[in-house]
Amino acid sequence: MSPIDTDASRPVRAGEELDVAKLEAWLGTVLPDATGPLRVRQFPSGFSNLTYALELGGREFVLRRPPFGARIKSAHDMGREFRVLSALHPVYGKVPRPLAYCTDEAVLGAPFYVMERVQGVVPRADTLARLAPDAATMRRMGFALVDALAELHAFDYRAAGLADFGRPEGYVRRQVEGWSERYVRAATDEIPEMDAAARWLAANLPAESGAALIHNDFKYDNLVVDPADPARIVAVLDWEMATLGDPAMEVGGSLAYLLEPGDPPELQALVPWRAGMITRAEFLERYEQVSGRALRDAAFYRCYGHFRLGVVAQQIYRRWRDGHSKDPRFGALLAVARACARQAVSVT
Repeated sequence: MSPIDTDASRPVRAGEELDVAKLEAWLGTVLPDATGPLRVRQFPSGFSNLTYALELGGREFVLRRPPFGARIKSAHDMGREFRVLSALHPVYGKVPRPLAYCTDEAVLGAPFYVMERVQGVVPRADTLARLAPDAATMRRMGFALVDALAELHAFDYRAAGLADFGRPEGYVRRQVEGWSERYVRAATDEIPEMDAAARWLAANLPAESGAALIHNDFKYDNLVVDPADPARIVAVLDWEMATLGDPAMEVGGSLAYLLEPGDPPELQALVPWRAGMITRAEFLERYEQVSGRALRDAAFYRCYGHFRLGVVAQQIYRRWRDGHSKDPRFGALLAVARACARQAVSVT
């Protein structure tokens, strides 16, 4: 193992085990050339769908399935994720090659899919600490992130057969209303700033800025980068929330993950600020320059991004509190939701 390979797999967490015998039998029907004993481990990072490392017949694969106890089916649609990977891989390039999709819940208790493993490093907090990129490299990484996002938003989704992948019309309103409703359903503790942000967003809806294929969770730790040059993006991961929608809303979502010195410590734990990281203003300026899109309602998109991240944190915390996950990281996410709420109202 490389000294920077800190995103390597680990033993499967208690309560998230797979039925290895059933999985091995199913893999034999879809990957007949990969034979031998199956070894299953788990990638421990991430907060949404569960990701497992498979070794079979000298080859490496990755399996994705919904979290146990998840209630939000639209956010864990394995068929949808498999479809977008299948459409993007031949033409976009920055996605792993999908191999097989299983709808038979008798195998693992939920739909899942298998894809090839992409070699590289995911720039999470721990791997960035190991990579230790200097300020110049970190700056290039930030601009590479923006450029890859602009490239995705310029992608011809109609030519790839994804014209029916979402409903761009009315996307902004639906997102504000949808995330506000999800927060109400997931709420456990009183967070006045979340309520205030939801009201402000509903009262300040901007006009639609256009339509594009959007990833919906575009951030550093959904990338795979080349360890020899961390500013070279090898792949973009975790497409479970991809859809057709307003690209400006996705920019707001990405800004919520882009931290600066002085941001709340609860958020610094996600991907801590490092010297050379581009600022939110630089992110916006670069995106407008590369994409040719003008973002005239930046405060709205920033508020939306922070609010949405707070709702996601609240949802996962609720799942942990209700006993559907034993991942100890999730117990700290209520504090993350509170910090996101404060960030959201600070820009209104």
